[in-house]
Amino acid sequence: MSATITPVDASAAALPDAPRPPRRTGAVLALARFEARELFSQIPVLFFSVLYIGLIALRMTRQEGMDDYPVLHVVDRSTQTPPLLLAIALLVCSNAAVLRSRRHGTVQQFDVLAMEPWRRTLAHLLSVLPYAAFTAIVVGVEFTREALKPGAIGHGSVGELAAGPLTVLLAGVTGVLLARLLPSPFVPMLFVVAVYVGGVMASAAGADDTWAVWLSPIVVSDIAGGDPVPSALIGRPAAWHALYLAGLCALLMCAALLTSGGRTRAVRTATALALAATAAGVAGQLPRDTAALEAARTTASTTPRKVQSCTTYGGSTYCSFPEWTGVRDDWARVVDRVRSAAGGTAARTPLTVRQHIDTSGGVEVDTSLTPSTTPAEVTVGTRWGGNRVPEFAVGVASVLVAGSEDAAQQMCGARAVTVMWLVLGTDPTPLSTFGDVRLDDSITGSGIVLSPTDGMSLTAQQTTVVRELAARPRAEVSARVKAHWTQLTSPETSTAEAAKLLGVAAPEGAESCEE
Repeated sequence: MSATITPVDASAAALPDAPRPPRRTGAVLALARFEARELFSQIPVLFFSVLYIGLIALRMTRQEGMDDYPVLHVVDRSTQTPPLLLAIALLVCSNAAVLRSRRHGTVQQFDVLAMEPWRRTLAHLLSVLPYAAFTAIVVGVEFTREALKPGAIGHGSVGELAAGPLTVLLAGVTGVLLARLLPSPFVPMLFVVAVYVGGVMASAAGADDTWAVWLSPIVVSDIAGGDPVPSALIGRPAAWHALYLAGLCALLMCAALLTSGGRTRAVRTATALALAATAAGVAGQLPRDTAALEAARTTASTTPRKVQSCTTYGGSTYCSFPEWTGVRDDWARVVDRVRSAAGGTAARTPLTVRQHIDTSGGVEVDTSLTPSTTPAEVTVGTRWGGNRVPEFAVGVASVLVAGSEDAAQQMCGARAVTVMWLVLGTDPTPLSTFGDVRLDDSITGSGIVLSPTDGMSLTAQQTTVVRELAARPRAEVSARVKAHWTQLTSPETSTAEAAKLLGVAAPEGAESCEE
């Protein structure tokens, strides 16, 4: 007896409804989505996410007059520090997510699953991406709101804006890597403390003055936070720093995968590319051509006319650095308003308004600008809006009365009173503005009146006269100022004589300029 064995077609033998093996990529993405939701359910991540949004919302709503004219290459850097709150929370919670199986004693059960350990690590790494994207959205909204303001100055840097989101991503990736290298729940906090202590010690040792500070995710120590300067003078390698952070994030991701056994060709190739990107970012941050940068800062500080352009409005000339051209018409409106209250030839005197910075003590430091010795030249700084508007009006009025900013430093008697009237006589809220331009914010007693350059001193008697003038009908006082302009701008006229000329009672102790 014989039997014939007929080969069976494998495709025909296969069950038509047999389930296909699950795609590994889909499984990784599904696990990543689950872990991302789990991270958001963690109290630290949820709390600091809400706190982060709250801080940004509070900063956007509680703004001063100067915020109506935001300098965008300052705004972009201000977005970097708030995400650190979310970054620390994400570092701790992503680490805890990887160690969840250890805490619950289910590590051995993973051995019977089809997904390799390195793919589970990849899912944890992908789970932190939504939080970096969330940070990027918040940063984008914050910056866009400022950039869309009509008075926005300059332009932002993509590299500076990317620092915050990349720092959040770096923190989450670091948490996963630490869990694979040192599986202990105390390691993340020890890591945070070590980084903080190391930063403090490096700052105390003067490391903030070296290029190595750029190896930190967020770099704000080289900027003092004072008056802005043109963006070309800042000298921050923002684009290279963003490349360095992106490469470092990718490199730590690859390290976590390799530690978990993911030694595939794709992972090894990604590791090589990430290492190259990180090295390129580090090399790009190395200081180069610092002499040219210092020379540019010195030129802008000492001879700004060489790097400025000028426009003429109403006979006066307005010169600024390129990024401030849009503010010139605001300066012109203040000049026209102050000059309209002047008398004699001052009402027709063409002025030159020139923007100045001072980098002698460092970049973006708060400093008093040196008064100009050039006749009919008025100094203006790089901040505008709020109290800077009446302070600039003081500078304009001082030049109209004294002839130059340098000569205005010696004003006393009637001339100081006249300057304050020019500032307040056409202001819609004179007494409020009077307090704003004084260093002590009061409208009584002696005090210092602020201006873009050195301030002007007011005696208690001069303050009393100015306050009474602000309470009288403006048309009447304006007519008297223009009629007695020569006497009111004479250095020989005392405060008491000015009070009589302007129709107010002369206070005691103001009989002479010397007193």
